[in-house]
Amino acid sequence: MKEKEVFKMSGYAGLVLLVILGTCAFICLAFSDETPALVLPAIILGILTVLVLSGFTVIQPNQSKVFTLFGNYLGVIKKEGLWLTIPLTIRKNVSLRVLNFNSDKLKVNDLEGNPIEIAAVIVYKVFDSAKAVFDVENYRDFVHTQSETGLRHIASQYPYDNVNNDFELSLRQHSDEVAENLTRDLQARLKVAGVEVIEARIMHLAYSSEIAASMLQRQQAKAVLAARKVIVDGAVSMVKSAIVQLSKEGIVELDEEKKAQMVNNLMVALVSEKGNQPIINTGSIY
Repeated sequence: MKEKEVFKMSGYAGLVLLVILGTCAFICLAFSDETPALVLPAIILGILTVLVLSGFTVIQPNQSKVFTLFGNYLGVIKKEGLWLTIPLTIRKNVSLRVLNFNSDKLKVNDLEGNPIEIAAVIVYKVFDSAKAVFDVENYRDFVHTQSETGLRHIASQYPYDNVNNDFELSLRQHSDEVAENLTRDLQARLKVAGVEVIEARIMHLAYSSEIAASMLQRQQAKAVLAARKVIVDGAVSMVKSAIVQLSKEGIVELDEEKKAQMVNNLMVALVSEKGNQPIINTGSIY
């Protein structure tokens, strides 16, 4: 089913035509007693007046109407104003305004199999009135169902969080990228209903209640491990640089045992979480 424009003409010109037909019908009816031959024209003109009257329709801004006649699809009118179109048609209004849909909180499994709660807001509008009316039973219900299906699908493609790998997308840390993929997925699903997805964005994201505490501990542990790794890497680099500089400038001669002792002391001082008090060796007083 494709959208096409139905026959229409200006409603104001139609009003003029309606007045002319109504006036002629009234005149014929008024003189029918004196001239019986005017009865038939009066009836015909009266029927035409009623038909023309039934052809008027008003289109509001950002609204379209779909017209059918005896089960046949005729077309649509999108342009706002007063119009005269084919009489005796059945008309169905379709809003072209931008609509919001807030999904329910869904419990799904992320890429790592963790149960999470997720919800999204979908911003959409109808771009093809014929598809919205004839290709699906109810396009709003269709949008709601397919949006939840698409949200479940996208949520299963990403982990909730990712601390160790900065290049892997996650639901929490890469909301913009996830929103773009969700928009594309929903657009592919809703195109059949003549619906354009303007934006789809996650508005609620959390671990499921039964594992929330455990996952919080895991997140904290991962964060601590990541931070300790940075500290250790930096400490090793500093110790290496100190030993190389001492040897290069000849400040002190260090054998392997003293190097090992120095490395141990520096690593403890740099990596320890608590403050360290240095011990200065001033030599023997005797």
